Amino acid sequence: MSKKLYIPGPVQVSHDVMEAMCAPMIGHRMKEYAELHAEVTADLKQLINAPGPVFLSTSSAFGVMEGAVRNLVQKRCACFGNGAFSNKWHDVTERCGLRADLFKAEWGQPVTAAMVDEALATGLYDAMTLVHNETSTGVMSPLEEIAEVMRKYPGISFIVDTVSSMTAVPIDVTALGIDVCLAGVQKAFGLPPGLAVFAVSQKALDKARTTPNRGYYFDFIEFEKNDEKHNTPSTPCISLIFALRHQLKKMFAEGLENRYARHRRMARVTRDWIIAQGFGLYASDSCASMTLTTGTNDGRTDLEKLKKMAGERGYAMDNGYGKIKNQTFRIPHMADFTVADLEELFTVLEELLPQVRTD
Repeated sequence: MSKKLYIPGPVQVSHDVMEAMCAPMIGHRMKEYAELHAEVTADLKQLINAPGPVFLSTSSAFGVMEGAVRNLVQKRCACFGNGAFSNKWHDVTERCGLRADLFKAEWGQPVTAAMVDEALATGLYDAMTLVHNETSTGVMSPLEEIAEVMRKYPGISFIVDTVSSMTAVPIDVTALGIDVCLAGVQKAFGLPPGLAVFAVSQKALDKARTTPNRGYYFDFIEFEKNDEKHNTPSTPCISLIFALRHQLKKMFAEGLENRYARHRRMARVTRDWIIAQGFGLYASDSCASMTLTTGTNDGRTDLEKLKKMAGERGYAMDNGYGKIKNQTFRIPHMADFTVADLEELFTVLEELLPQVRTD
């Protein structure tokens, strides 16, 4: 039984996006691919106002997360964590044989500019990692405030995961001074998984050139050399890139400000519904995500049973991640979703909730 996806990724993919993937296959060394690559990367640069190249990687975002630290950590990395994925980045960095320290905020709380400033002021680090929107908790850290602090540390590579925020909120890579800004396409982009996009600054490329043991698959300099020819170092997922071209055109046709406003509306509607059902909110309004909302269990709802019953009705839902599984639940509101899609889920859940509550 197929289910409509109300999980924080992979998200529900629109039929027109799936159809775009069915374009006739081309060879990745043909001029037709170079034209496709050039068009897509130009649109991505416009989307996030990237001053340098935006590369396409046939991988999950974690591949680029690993690649970023392998290219840019020469001395020691400060990893800022406030949930499962940001904490995992520290683990990945150490598994690459690199020195790294983890600076943790509580789950449900953002990484703050003060945290970043205090850590980097020690002078121990030449790179830092930050997850803008922590998908495990539904918390969005204040990227603009952190970017302001980073101006004090121009020698420290500023590496940012925007996996579940890129395209849903404004991200101006030039204004923020980000050295690596990366995302996967299976969340706010609204595509099937398997493709990552990442902007890399000239400063980061120059540093990467002096970094030993970068590996090959995620070597930034290999990406740069191939991108100059509108290509990739290795065979790319061409069908997904066709779909990305289609989705980018849709975004610009909607208008980016309209797209951001739609995400804000969906976030507000979702938070209001969660409160109306007697649940709480895991994140405060000041740091709540614009792409998914994490509700807290009211102590009388069997979220595992609710998930199972919703699945039987054809709706895939989430009952929390990692150490807060079943203590919380996550409702996504991103990509091509509208308020009408959310209301469809809410109607089903309101029918099921009396059957999974103890009172």
